[in-house]
Amino acid sequence: MGALDGAHALITGGGTGIGAAIARALAGEGAAISIAGRRKAPLNDMVARLPKATAIVADITKPEDCATMVAAARAAHGPIDIVIANAGAASSAPAAKITPALWQDAIGVNLTGAFFTAQAALADVTRKSDTPRRIVFIASTAGLKGYPYVAAYVAAKHGVVGLARALSIELASTGVTVNAVCPGFTDTPLLAAAAEKISAKTGRSIEDARRELAKDNDNGRLITPEEVALAVLRLCLPQGASINGQAIEITGEAA
Repeated sequence: MGALDGAHALITGGGTGIGAAIARALAGEGAAISIAGRRKAPLNDMVARLPKATAIVADITKPEDCATMVAAARAAHGPIDIVIANAGAASSAPAAKITPALWQDAIGVNLTGAFFTAQAALADVTRKSDTPRRIVFIASTAGLKGYPYVAAYVAAKHGVVGLARALSIELASTGVTVNAVCPGFTDTPLLAAAAEKISAKTGRSIEDARRELAKDNDNGRLITPEEVALAVLRLCLPQGASINGQAIEITGEAA
């Protein structure tokens, strides 16, 4: 028996990286999993590795897609108990060169999409139930401080932290907890793409770029997706019921 037997978790961006690690962690405690994303192939690959899982193709920047996503998840595994708004994207440019399209894309995927995801599932997670009911936003340390050349991403992730705090108060009387998990630089496909871009622009090796990014973390190394997933799992367990409205930083302990 797992601690989340009978619970149903919806995870956006669940095909790779942090989302996939969260799917594995929650499934390991018995939760049924609905994973959503834009790309069908990685979603199907993840579903094949989990005992009770469904793949849903959706664009979270569109409210109608989010409504369809929630309906498909509910049809597969019943009402949703846990929402993990994980989908995100990062692009970089000096502030003077950020175009309206780049700005809108960053806000749309990272902030608006997170809100649409949670909003579409509110009727499910706020219902009376004996299972833990949680909303967890995957933000970033970029939601707690600034970084150069990613102003749009930083603004969006600060918005995600504010969204979590607002909803935590609004929904407290329903028994739902709402938190933001804020990883530092994490060893994911998103980081790999960033390291490749840095390497192409500076002429430094990809490994040098990865090491430079890792220096921002307290422990001087990249965080693993599994470490982020463990923090999320702790929030979702029954014992996490008293943690609400928090922005939990995952950067490793200083050496």
